[in-house]
Amino acid sequence: MSGTTVHQVAGWDVAGLRGGVGRLDQVADRLLPWRARLDVLGRQLGRAECWSGPAGSVAAAAVVELSTVASGVSGALAGSLTDLQGLTAAATEAQEWAAGALATAASGRLTLDGAGAPVGLPAPPSPAMAADQVADVLADREAGRLAAARAEEALLLAARALACARAARQPLAGQGASAPGAVGFADLVVRLPAARPLPVPPDAGPRRVAAWWSGLSAAEQLAEVAARPAVVGALDGLPAWARDRANRSVLAAALASLPAGGPRRTAEVLAARLTALDRAGATAQLVQFDPAGDLVAVSLGDLDTAAAVGVLVPGINTTPADDLPALLGQAAAVGSAAVAAAPGLAVATVAWLGYRTPGLGTMALPAAARRGGPALDRALDGLAAARTVPGGAGAGAAPPRTTVVAHSYGTVVTGQAARAPGRLAADAVVLLGSPGLAGGEAEDLEAAEVHGAWSLADPVSWLQWFGDTPADPSFGDTPLPTELTEGHTDYLDPDRPTLAAVGEVVAGVRGAG
Repeated sequence: MSGTTVHQVAGWDVAGLRGGVGRLDQVADRLLPWRARLDVLGRQLGRAECWSGPAGSVAAAAVVELSTVASGVSGALAGSLTDLQGLTAAATEAQEWAAGALATAASGRLTLDGAGAPVGLPAPPSPAMAADQVADVLADREAGRLAAARAEEALLLAARALACARAARQPLAGQGASAPGAVGFADLVVRLPAARPLPVPPDAGPRRVAAWWSGLSAAEQLAEVAARPAVVGALDGLPAWARDRANRSVLAAALASLPAGGPRRTAEVLAARLTALDRAGATAQLVQFDPAGDLVAVSLGDLDTAAAVGVLVPGINTTPADDLPALLGQAAAVGSAAVAAAPGLAVATVAWLGYRTPGLGTMALPAAARRGGPALDRALDGLAAARTVPGGAGAGAAPPRTTVVAHSYGTVVTGQAARAPGRLAADAVVLLGSPGLAGGEAEDLEAAEVHGAWSLADPVSWLQWFGDTPADPSFGDTPLPTELTEGHTDYLDPDRPTLAAVGEVVAGVRGAG
């Protein structure tokens, strides 16, 4: 485009340019889910049970390399597309101005040279001219002036288009696209920078964390997991596969280094449950493990692909060391009930012990809920961000339906989560045996659906210690079925009607009323 004339600008194929940029935009959009599928394939190939031996390792490495190339090309396209869109806009305007300049010149029986100057411009009128001659000369000269001004604007816009074209070329040139024609895979690989751990944005929320992670190549993600497992495992907003891999490394280190005592016992119980689940062929993801804080969260089912997610929030006196197996059993029961309600549905249920539950001496106080509520809110935001941020774990897939299944004091925690800044990232909330929500009713939980279960045989559910409960007819929830003999710990028992109803809520087939 260097030395471009106004005649060339008027003849630009702007429609073809617009179509080409549109196709590149489509390619960039399609690369995101394609790369996500490559990443899943690479992780599956890296597992011994999928394909063991040197050939499997080579195949896994090749897929990671291919994903890294896809990531590099995707990033380059994203960097180029903004400038390409600017090029299209400037070229469109430039052509319009150039065509207008030529038409204006022709109306004055003039032509324009390449620089846009009028050719054949008549001399100024003389006193000897008749009035009609003077008018014709003045009209032609005005046409020349307008044509020159429009040509000048056209060439300025053409220069802007040229600058955008040069800027758009740079990211793609870095990937080997320095000349027209096909670019080989090997050409792309050698131009990619070596994988390196990149810093996490400081004090970033889940959506920023998810965006940061999706901007890394597969090789960079694996390097980050290997270099900083404790950091990766604790980051809300990351896909579950990455947190699981990182937290299992943290768990292995804890088993190797922790002395006898509470944290080690938690690690041992957790390791035993994960081993049993792995041997049974179940999908289990360790999405949180903080031995110092005695915090654990385990998903039964793949959080990265599930269409329905249930998050179980337990009540008082629940610890990982003593109660994780039972809580996992309840999570499994809820997941099975959801599948029974919607056969074929991909379900994941999380046993969430991401807060320190109060003991008997502090169960009547809201302090633990005030600490646990923001943690639950952030965990839910992280699950949503990992699946909805472009290029994240759920690239190309619909976000899951998320249901919080809270029991006893866990309902107080859920109420505090709803009071945290921003909306609660849940489609439905289930309150089982609630001792009350401080200063709120069903509508204050920020979920489209709120379901409650209480029983006369469960005094906790109607004493209203912390506030209104589903036992209050004006609470505003949708009641779930219970039996007169249903006690405080019976709601998720397999022989009670409440469990099947909770499964229907998680599956999204029960509705709000």
